[in-house]
Amino acid sequence: MSPAHWIYLLGLAALIATVVARKNVVGLAVCGTFVTALVYSGSVTTGIAAVFNAGIVAARELLPIFLIIAIVTAMLGAMRGLGADLMMVRPLQRLVRNGHLAYLVLAVVTYLLSMSFWPTPVLPLIAAILLPAAVRVGLPPLAAAIAIAITGQGMALSSDYIMGVASGLSAQGAHVPAGAIADRALIISLIAGVVALGVSYLRDVRTKLLDPVVAAAATLDLAAAGDGDVHAETHREAGRMVGGADGGAATATLTATGPAGPEEEPARPGARARIVAVAVPLAFAALLAVMLLGRFTSLVPDIDDGQGAPLVGGTAALALVAVAVVADRRNWLQSCADHFTDGIGFAFRTMGVVIPIAGFVYVGLSDYSGEILGMPDGAKGPALLLDAIGRVQDHIPHVPVFASFAMLLVGMVIGLDGNGWPGLPFTGSLAGELGHAAGADPATLAAIAQNGASWTGGGTLVIWSSLIVVAGLTGVPVIDLARRLFVPVVTGLVVATAVAAVAL
Repeated sequence: MSPAHWIYLLGLAALIATVVARKNVVGLAVCGTFVTALVYSGSVTTGIAAVFNAGIVAARELLPIFLIIAIVTAMLGAMRGLGADLMMVRPLQRLVRNGHLAYLVLAVVTYLLSMSFWPTPVLPLIAAILLPAAVRVGLPPLAAAIAIAITGQGMALSSDYIMGVASGLSAQGAHVPAGAIADRALIISLIAGVVALGVSYLRDVRTKLLDPVVAAAATLDLAAAGDGDVHAETHREAGRMVGGADGGAATATLTATGPAGPEEEPARPGARARIVAVAVPLAFAALLAVMLLGRFTSLVPDIDDGQGAPLVGGTAALALVAVAVVADRRNWLQSCADHFTDGIGFAFRTMGVVIPIAGFVYVGLSDYSGEILGMPDGAKGPALLLDAIGRVQDHIPHVPVFASFAMLLVGMVIGLDGNGWPGLPFTGSLAGELGHAAGADPATLAAIAQNGASWTGGGTLVIWSSLIVVAGLTGVPVIDLARRLFVPVVTGLVVATAVAAVAL
């Protein structure tokens, strides 16, 4: 372990502690990047340049997330101008009659969709169609974000049961069938998810977030559409939680009110609003149908992995143009540009502070560290995070229960990269070695580590992961969401690991 390893690990620990304490994390991430690069290279100029390079690398990696938030926000803004958003959510009110039922419906729908596709591509569909109806009946956006993150970014992604990419990566190192890991990962993810959903409901949703006073004051940001009037206000809470006590950014929020009474019946939307309200959901439904048919039948060509998010984003962009034309054929060019500008501004205003944080994390990953440190093309950068994990593997007690929880911890540390999956071959190898030494099932150990890495980096515990998509599309501060998820998710993982250690 070199001094750079220790500096990087101390920086990670300080970053996590600072997030928990709800203090400024941007300045700490910038300083951590500089010090780590300085100590590793011994050059002040390299350390200074690394701060900028880390931001460039992080922005490049996160740009697709920013764009999909911006495009969907723009589309929904255009729909809101016509009143089509209200018409779109009315049929779903039969499913979500109150906040409690809305929490369950959001969780079930998100899980079912995310099991067929990775969760990030389906999030805009949920935000566009189901989220406004849930907020309208009294479920605050933060409670909706909790349900979506646990079931999509947590349960579905950690098992990846249908696509099987995660279990395939784990099997590369564990030298066991990928199907065996997938079966165990599915069971572990279900246990962890049910426990996390229950703890969140009892701890936050039922007792705090569904309080009538809190629900009445809930706001739904531009990332989702609902019923009510748009009010420009300063979103100071997001600034305090991400950028520090003095941070803040002006965002437009949408007050979510309950169903209007007879005396408050909104004006009936026109024919154009009806067309848009029907056409937009049908377009996304058709996209989902094509993707499903391609995956499970031979009727249409299969869509390559990784094309889900671009297809959703492209569909939303075309829908934005179509809605703008329908709304105002004379000024649709300007209207389209205005909505897109608003969407870009919203995405970067609410999520831009994540870039320096992700940049610091990437310094410790070999796939990115070489570019950040200014190393020659093709040169392999330092793997500070994986090196540190490799140093402690020999000190894990060779007892099945200890081995199980050690694999959970290793997986969660791997997940600090904001993804988790690149480290699965490593955790699979560790599971194979540790399983034989401790008398434990290597497939179970690999599945435990896969869950730890996916729940952490896939998008429930670290704010530089795809959790920012959930936060962006629901309009809640990403750090507030991560804090609310920490206790339920960790509790679910601990319970699931204990069950797996004994029963699997």
